Amino acid sequence: MGNKSTSSHKPVLLQESLKALAIEPGGRYVDCTVGGGGHAAAILDKSAPGGQLLGIDADPNALEAAKERLQNYKESALLVNDNFGNLRDICLKYKFYPVHGILLDLGLSSLQLGGDRGFSFQSNTPLDMRFDPNQKVSAADIVNGSSESKLAQIIRAYGEESQSYRIARSIINERPITSTLQLAQIIEKAVGRRGKIHPATKTFQALRIAVNHELEHLESVLKQALDLLGYGGRLVVISYHSLEDRIVKQFMQQEAKGCICPPRTPICICGHNPRLKLINRKVIVPTEMEIKNNPRSRSAKLRAAESTATQSDGHVAGDSHDFVTIAKSNSWQKLTLMQKSRIVLLAG
Repeated sequence: MGNKSTSSHKPVLLQESLKALAIEPGGRYVDCTVGGGGHAAAILDKSAPGGQLLGIDADPNALEAAKERLQNYKESALLVNDNFGNLRDICLKYKFYPVHGILLDLGLSSLQLGGDRGFSFQSNTPLDMRFDPNQKVSAADIVNGSSESKLAQIIRAYGEESQSYRIARSIINERPITSTLQLAQIIEKAVGRRGKIHPATKTFQALRIAVNHELEHLESVLKQALDLLGYGGRLVVISYHSLEDRIVKQFMQQEAKGCICPPRTPICICGHNPRLKLINRKVIVPTEMEIKNNPRSRSAKLRAAESTATQSDGHVAGDSHDFVTIAKSNSWQKLTLMQKSRIVLLAG
């Protein structure tokens, strides 16, 4: 059962994710990046009987793969084609709150890397990089329409590429650029090649992040996750590069603190209460065996935290107050839609 690309998909840090989520039978979980469905299937297995899963993905192709992978869980899984930046609205729409656990696996899936939308330069494909094909701006638009300074800024900020200006200048001189191999060759010619990592890797990362607004959506979904987790619910995030990991680390540390006033403030005036408890003080990384069996996992980092917030804490952000009141006061209500529906693929 399942096509080759789906069945060959290997979820990263799978057992570590399940442990961090503290999965229990009958629990309600959200997989914000359901992808090939590997993590989702394991969550449903471990939360049986009665477990429920809401799977979200902006990429319709990835969601189709998840639909195939999860076809044996027709009474327990709901799949939604949307961006996880809209997490609160999605959960509110389907009355899927509060939840026992939320998982974000921020890496590209093997389906995307092997596809034809320009995420990889291992083959010659159009310079696209959109998770959602309905988005207006593609990587080709940024590469061919940005000024040299803007392009360099994107490559440096999102790719942490020290030679961003040299790369940007070479791109400007060779425009128009329409394919992945064309762009990769221009970058290699501009900066040369040293070591095993291709010199275009960081630029491709930067363009993908810029096209899909990945860091902005990550910052947003972390805040929304706090509103959706029931007391004791777990937030688990797997990141693959330093920019993502820094955002996750700083967010979890900040929300695990009490007072967050500046150090020289004599009396606390922020009124901040801890909303998270860190589960793993030290970041979790793959074992040597996993890296050997699944090279894509080599840069993965997992961080986890547990919600300590209740409605009585009164610490909610701005316009989320009404939603939090609803979520906390409804306790662990069952989702009636899930009890009577088959697995569904819903357009955003």
